[in-house]
Amino acid sequence: MDPTGIDFSAERWERVKSESRRWWRGELKRPLICLTCGRPAPSPAPPLAPKGFTAHYPAEVTPDQIVDVWTHGLSATTFVADAFPCVWPNFGPGVAAAFLGCTPHNRPESVWFHPAKPETIDSLRLAYDPDNRHLARVRDVMRAAARRWQGSVQVGMTDLGGTLDILSSFLPGEQLLLDLVDKPDAVLRQIWKIHDLWFAYFDELDRLHRHVNPGYTAWTPIFSEQPYYMFQCDFAYMISPEMFRTFVRPEFQACCRRVPHGFYHLDGIGQLPHLDDLLSIPELKGIQWVPGDGQPDITHWPEVYRRIRKAGKLVQIFSGQARAGWRALDAIAEQIGSAEGIVMIGGFNPSERAEVDALLRRHGAAE
Repeated sequence: MDPTGIDFSAERWERVKSESRRWWRGELKRPLICLTCGRPAPSPAPPLAPKGFTAHYPAEVTPDQIVDVWTHGLSATTFVADAFPCVWPNFGPGVAAAFLGCTPHNRPESVWFHPAKPETIDSLRLAYDPDNRHLARVRDVMRAAARRWQGSVQVGMTDLGGTLDILSSFLPGEQLLLDLVDKPDAVLRQIWKIHDLWFAYFDELDRLHRHVNPGYTAWTPIFSEQPYYMFQCDFAYMISPEMFRTFVRPEFQACCRRVPHGFYHLDGIGQLPHLDDLLSIPELKGIQWVPGDGQPDITHWPEVYRRIRKAGKLVQIFSGQARAGWRALDAIAEQIGSAEGIVMIGGFNPSERAEVDALLRRHGAAE
């Protein structure tokens, strides 16, 4: 056991690396199953309460205090099969907008970003600011985590956001939609500017812990030894496939060329018209399917999974998005003929451990 109380050995890390490597290559003839379960912590909890959003901690809370909370949470977790200890510094989806001048607004279950002053597609002047206080806070927290764990825990990349989503933080959504029609060249200039800035932030934050991190992960905790990120464009829900091919696909393909293990967050049925365009990108490794609020759960979309797998792409699903929980893996495997190429992420209760072990045996993932 790690001196911090986190129950995950060097041998377990080698297994995670080996199995994940084979999965990414398409050589693993089983799904990745990343399940966690609570357990008694070996030490008392720190006085600071855990928060879902790292951004919700006041500025006077130090990075080391935040890492104390994370360490205690990890020590109270059992990692099963392909799960691994990791943290995600969550400063809100699209925090790159704050790095570029937007003001974060914390709400109980979210963080939103608003421009400091009204902008237009032509007035917007986006530039890297090394002294941005929000960027400094993310840097400090990620440094503290890397310093504390020295590679025994994977520190994930914060959610920088999707390029058009970042742009829409500066412009009202309806205005940006009009600009796609009236000023497409100006929108494309801003998209590629944000693209370059996005990678400046990605590379900078990666350098803070690359020397100790076992590999890469993001807000969706898939482990990868090569650079990985869960890309997204929530704004695409509101645009046609033709506009997607103009304003999203080329920049996203460029992202996948720079990040060898790129996934796409396909969130909601309004994104399904773009699936074929996404699957036609050779460099894209996989799709995360999230049906969305009010839709049938993940066990009701076999045709989506068949399309993704037929294109040679990987699939990520969350067990929490199925009434059956982690048992949904069996249902999906039966529907599409195999669970190969799928990664399921979720949790279970201690009372379910025998059932979980049986699931792992059925899918060849028993420890």
